Amino acid sequence: MVARRKKRYETGEASKYLSRKQALAKLQLTLKDFRRLCILKGIHPREPRSRKRAQKGNLNQIKTLFYEKDIRFLLHEPINQESVDRLRENKPKYSLDHIVKERYPSFVDAIRDLEDCLCLVFLFSTFPSCPKSPNASVNLCRRLSIEWMHFIIEARALRKVFVSIKGIYYQVEVMGQTVTWIVPHNFAYDTSAKVDMRLLSIFTEFYTTMLGFINYRLYHNLNLKYPPVLPSGAALGDEDDEIKSERVAALNQSLARTLTGEEETVLDTILDEEQLTEAKKRADEITRLSTLFKGLKFYINREVPREALVFMIRSFGGEVSWDPIIAGSTFKEKNTSITHQICDRSKESMGELKVGRDYIQPQWVFDSINNRELLPTHKYFIGEMLPPHLSPFIADRRIGDYAPPEEVNLFQSSESTAKEDEEVDDVEMEDEEDLSEEEASDDEFDKTSKSMKVEEGKSESINKDEEKKKLEDEEYRLRVMMIKNKHRGLYKSMMKSRNRRTKEANLLTKKRQEYDDKTKVSSNKKKRPRLLEHNSFSDLYYRNIFLVY
Repeated sequence: MVARRKKRYETGEASKYLSRKQALAKLQLTLKDFRRLCILKGIHPREPRSRKRAQKGNLNQIKTLFYEKDIRFLLHEPINQESVDRLRENKPKYSLDHIVKERYPSFVDAIRDLEDCLCLVFLFSTFPSCPKSPNASVNLCRRLSIEWMHFIIEARALRKVFVSIKGIYYQVEVMGQTVTWIVPHNFAYDTSAKVDMRLLSIFTEFYTTMLGFINYRLYHNLNLKYPPVLPSGAALGDEDDEIKSERVAALNQSLARTLTGEEETVLDTILDEEQLTEAKKRADEITRLSTLFKGLKFYINREVPREALVFMIRSFGGEVSWDPIIAGSTFKEKNTSITHQICDRSKESMGELKVGRDYIQPQWVFDSINNRELLPTHKYFIGEMLPPHLSPFIADRRIGDYAPPEEVNLFQSSESTAKEDEEVDDVEMEDEEDLSEEEASDDEFDKTSKSMKVEEGKSESINKDEEKKKLEDEEYRLRVMMIKNKHRGLYKSMMKSRNRRTKEANLLTKKRQEYDDKTKVSSNKKKRPRLLEHNSFSDLYYRNIFLVY
C-alpha cells in the first residue's frame, strides 16, 4: 500500500503559526474582542524563523502571526462570546482574578513584573476625566498609586530617585526584588489622536486588578489596615469621607496598624562567613539609609512639587509640612523647630529669612538620597547655581564613555571609603602574621648566622611601570592575533565604536574644561554669569534641563 504523500506547508514551521485573520475565524471573535483577550491573557504576535514558510510561500504581505497553540489556549477561556453577550445585556461586573493567578503563580512573580504596571497606573492617575479616560478608571488608578506610595513609606523601601526629561524615576526594593518605575511630570494633559487610549485602557483594567492584589498582600505583611486609614487619634470626629481621603492622599501621616511592634531585621541562615558579613553590612547600610532624614523637619513652599518631595522625605524618616490651606499640613511655617525650608524662588521674594534653618532648593533632597548621606547645603541655597544632577542608575560605563567630573569624584570617594574599611581589616591581619613571622625569623637567624656574608651588588635601573605596560601590550597583541577569522569583523566594529566613543568623550571633556575656565574667570571678576539669571529648580524642572556638563 502506497503511503499518503504529504502536501506542502502542512507540517513543520508552516503548521505552527496562524495569521490574525485565521485566528479571528477560529475563535469567532471581532478584532476588538480578540485584542482585548490577547492583552488580558498575555499573548502577543511572534516572529517566525522563516517568514516564507510560516506564510506558506506568500510574501506579498507581511502578516501578523500567532502561535497555533496560543490560539488553541484561548479556546478554553471562560470569558467566551456567549458569556460576554449575557454580561453586556445584564451589565454586571466580570472578574479578572483568575487571570492574575494564572499569569503569576507566585507572589514574587507578580513583584518582578510590576514595573510596567506601576508606570501605566501612575500615568493614568494624572489624566483628567474625559471620554477616552473615564473618571472611574482615573480615580481607581489614583487610589492604587497612593496606596503603593504609603506602603513604600511605611516599609522604608525607597532606594534611588532621579529627575529626567520624561519624569521622576523611583527605585524600591520589595521582598528582595528591585522595582523601578517613572512618574510623569505634572504638566497639562494634551489629548493626542496618535495614542490608542482604548488599547491602553485594556492594559489598565488588568494592571489595576493586579496592583490591588499586591497592595492587599503587602499591607497585611506590614500589619497595616487595608484600605489605608489614619489612626483613630489622627482623624477628627466631624470629618466626612472626602476630607479623610484627602488627608490620606497627602502622604503626611502614618497609617493605622492591626498590630503594633517594632520589626527587626532577620537574616537568613548563611553557612559562609563572608556572605554573612556582607549581609550584615548591607542590613546596617539599609537601616542607616532608611533614617537619613530622621530628626529633620522640612517646610515646603507652594511653588515646589509637593507630592514627590513628601514621598521621598517621609520614606527616609523625615517630617514635612506645607501651607495649612492644603489638607495634610502638620505644622506651620513659623515653627521654630524647622531645619530646612524647600523653596524655588529668588532670595528677594522670600522676605525675612529666619535664623536656624537652611533655605534650599529641591535638588538637595534628590542628591542626598542618591549619595546616601546629607550633602552640604551651601551649594543648594536659593539663588545658587545647582550642581549637575547625576543619574544613580549608571553603574558601569563602557570603555570610552564620557563621565562628568562630579561623577568621577563621587565614584572615587566611595571607592576610597571602601578601601579604608578593607585596609583596617588587612592591618589587623598583618599584625598577627608579623608576630608569627618574627618568631620564625629568629629561629632561622640562629641557624644561618654562621654562613652569612656581604657581597657587592650591581645596580640596575628598571622602570616597573614601563615593563608592566610592555608586558600588557604584548599579551594584548597576542590575544588579537588569536582571534578567529569569523570573529575578526566583530572585533573591528567593536574597536571602531570604542574609538568613536573616546573621541566624543574627549570633545565633551574639552568643552567642560572651557566652561570651567570661563566660570573661574567670571568669578574672579566678581561678575555674575548669565547662566545664573534663571537658576532655580523650577527652571530646570520645567525646561527639562538637569545635566549641565
